[in-house]
Amino acid sequence: MGAQVSKQKQKRKLLTTEKKSLSQLQQNSGLVFPGSDYHPPDRKNWMSGLDPTKICIHNIVWPGSHDSATNKIGIRFVSRPFAQCQSLSIYNQLVLGTRVLDIRIQEGRRVCHGILLTYNIDVVIKDIKKFLSETQSEIIILEIRTEFGHEDPPEFENYLVEQLGEYLIHHDEHVFQKTVAEVLPKRIICIWKPRKSPAPKAGGPLWSAGYLKDNWIDTDLPSTKFESNLKHLGEHPPVSSRKYFYRVENTATPQADNPVLCVKPVTGRIHGYAKLFIVQCFARAIADRLQIYSTDFIDGDFVDACVGLTHSRIEEKA
Repeated sequence: MGAQVSKQKQKRKLLTTEKKSLSQLQQNSGLVFPGSDYHPPDRKNWMSGLDPTKICIHNIVWPGSHDSATNKIGIRFVSRPFAQCQSLSIYNQLVLGTRVLDIRIQEGRRVCHGILLTYNIDVVIKDIKKFLSETQSEIIILEIRTEFGHEDPPEFENYLVEQLGEYLIHHDEHVFQKTVAEVLPKRIICIWKPRKSPAPKAGGPLWSAGYLKDNWIDTDLPSTKFESNLKHLGEHPPVSSRKYFYRVENTATPQADNPVLCVKPVTGRIHGYAKLFIVQCFARAIADRLQIYSTDFIDGDFVDACVGLTHSRIEEKA
């Protein structure tokens, strides 16, 4: 018991130090970067507003949501706070400007986060289709994976193709060099990551797991995660020469050995430093690597930061 109390005291001291470290870095660095003063007049149609003929797929800084379909996960006020990473529906996230969705499913085609379940994948598909029907030039990266500890839903690749076929941008590494206008009217890059089922075939309607990479660090320490994100991002080539998407997630994760187990207060330790991360990418000469940038509880400021940097790239100012 005494050892556990001592460990918790050390953890709290380390957390305090890491919070101060990020706060001091922000004070010293500021929040100004190329495009930081740009705000899209219509987040729902921000790709259209930037001119689809000028936006190259690889140059987009894609605002994404982590564990996207968890707005109604578990039981409200009981289990939900331990697994909820987003407060908005998929449709409302897309309207806000989110363009990368991270969907976890289990064998019964229900969305899940760990052992907790929520609505059927059909709800996600319906929201995506509604958004696409209301817009003309917005491209979505839809990542769907079988959650750890679960089995792949039967015939799921066929289901995705049946539901989204008319919108799917087929696997083709030349897509990275194309503009949004050149891939239209197709609208979705769908990356399917099964655990045991065969991976999607090259050239088919779905993309395999290797085309969306990340380096997930499971920690509730904000500066540790922040610096890890920068380190791993710097290990990848610039977006102009990559044939895959790379994601950075501005999140912190509750740990079993810490008394704070609810997602929102833990991820909140790093949430406000999203713009600082972009500033530090420029300071460390790796801003040309940033591509997919995701967060818990996505908001307008986060979207604007991504869109602003995209605008700056189009204007050749970044």
